[in-house]
Formats: sequence, C-alpha cells, structure tokens
Amino acid sequence: MKEVAGVATRQPVLTVTLNAALDVTYNARRFVWGDQNRVEAVHRRAGGKGVNVARVLEQLGVGALVTGFAGGPTGEAIRRSLQAGGFQERLLEITAESRSTVVTVSEADGLVTTFDEPGPTVSSTEWERFLVLFDELVRGRRVVALSGSLSQGLPEDAYRRLAEVAARHGVPAILDSSGRALTAGLGGRPAVVKPNLKELLEASGAEETRGDVLAAARELQRRGAEAVVVSMGKEGLRAVTADGDWQAVPPEVRGNPIGAGDTAVAALIAGLIEGQPWPQRLARAAALSAAAVAYPVAGGYDAARYPELLEKTSLRRLDDWRTSR
Repeated sequence: MKEVAGVATRQPVLTVTLNAALDVTYNARRFVWGDQNRVEAVHRRAGGKGVNVARVLEQLGVGALVTGFAGGPTGEAIRRSLQAGGFQERLLEITAESRSTVVTVSEADGLVTTFDEPGPTVSSTEWERFLVLFDELVRGRRVVALSGSLSQGLPEDAYRRLAEVAARHGVPAILDSSGRALTAGLGGRPAVVKPNLKELLEASGAEETRGDVLAAARELQRRGAEAVVVSMGKEGLRAVTADGDWQAVPPEVRGNPIGAGDTAVAALIAGLIEGQPWPQRLARAAALSAAAVAYPVAGGYDAARYPELLEKTSLRRLDDWRTSR
C-alpha cells in the first residue's frame, strides 16, 4: 500500500480513456477530395482524449498515469507509443481490437478533417475488471480525468460510476464527454465538466443561442456538476462556477484544433492541483488551448508561443461586468 501511495504522489493525476486510439495525422499543403494527394508529414502516436490530457500534463510538469482499454495489434501499438514517450500506463487488455483515427490537415485552406473509427466492443466482464482496477488506481490521486467517448458495450452511465468511485476516495473528477455519457455522468457530481458549446446545449436541452449559455450551464450544475467550463471556439472559454462567471478569449490562431479542448482540460487540472483562482485558471486554459492549435498534433502545445498568447488573452467577469487582464 505504501508503494501505491508513493506512485500516486509522483503521478497525482489519473487519466481515463475508455476508447483509446492510435492517432494518425496527415499534413499536406492542400488535400483534394477525389484525387491523389501527396502527404508531406505523418504523425502516429497513442491518442484519445485522456491520453492527450496526460501528454499536456507532463509538459506542464504534472505527472499522470494513463488507464483505459487496449486490445489487439492496435492496442499494442498504443502501449508502445506511450512507453516510447516515457508515459506510465495501466491499460486493461481486452479481446477486441482498439481503434485508429485519421486527421488530415490542409495547410493552404486551414481545413482539418477527422475520421473516427467506432472502436472496440468491451464485454461486461472486461468492464467489471476495469472497475476493480480503477478502484485500485484512483486511490491517493489528486484528480481524475474522465475523457472522451465510450467504447461499444459499456453502460451509458460508465462515467457516473467512475466518478462515484473516485468520490469515495476523496478524488475530484473532471468530465469531458458528450451525449448520454455526459448527461449520465453528471450524476457522479464531477468537480468540473468541460463540454463544447454544442455539447452543452444538447446536454441541457437549451436552444442554440448565445443567450442560453448561462442557463444551460446552470442546468448542468443543477444536475450535479460543481463547475462548467465551455469551449466556445473563437469566443474562448467560459467558466460558470460557484465563485463567479468568467470568459477568457485568446488571440485567434490558425492550425490544427484537434486536441485543443484536451489541452484546456489539462490546464484546468493543473490549476485545481495548484489551488489557482478561477480567473487565472481559465485564462491559462484558454491561452494553452490556443497554443495547442499551433501544435501539429493533438496532445501538446507550442511552448514558445504560449507566453505571448497568455499576455494577449482577455479575461472578463460576466456576472458583474468587471474587466481584468
């Protein structure tokens, strides 16, 4: 037990990826549909939202342990990628094959296209084995990140159950998912949920207008979320918390936006561990997510551009209209 506690101290964050993937990113000057395309750069590495969060946390100096599922040759490739990058993992072996994803980045027109495979089917026995593993791994952590889609075969309230297990061990959960996985997960009373604007409005049942953002966030809080952080594209991040309502808007950056939300989650986790006040926490998350767009692949950010982006990120308190920088 002492050994487990020591590991948890070195890796204060546990990231959960229930539908891990091998991410393949193709970069080219321009992609043309219906024609032959020459790819100028190829990146292959372990992915999935929780894996991306762990990568950014390591870049921020916060240790993370990766867990979730991995199966078949693709699952082995995911493990090798993590190990090659120096990441610790406790992925549960499953029978079905893990998925791959493909992202194409067309630099001339800024178009980014993704192809997401559905992923493996996880059996009920494998899920029960994971619950036992998760109960072991979450103990002693400072935060757990529950990120991404659910593999086929998993119960739609999987994140609720994991958040409840974490809560029994005094570990706050940050939930970043969509659809039923998000709405059912609210029952686990996560410390933070981080939907994008579309996911927020769908989860709350609100109409798709800007005026509904606050009401939609309050609805998610009513259902169990302690705080709601919304990714709003060019309008940055908005945090609706018990301490206030803020919006942080970074400068616009052109590049690959895939994984920018995961970078924001990592920044929010780091801020929670550090005890950073919400305004500063949100501004850093917004600036880092912009720096992630400037990075060629998901799961990282442009460290050289980050200080300037943070300096130029505007921060506004909406509940009393005070402005700060």
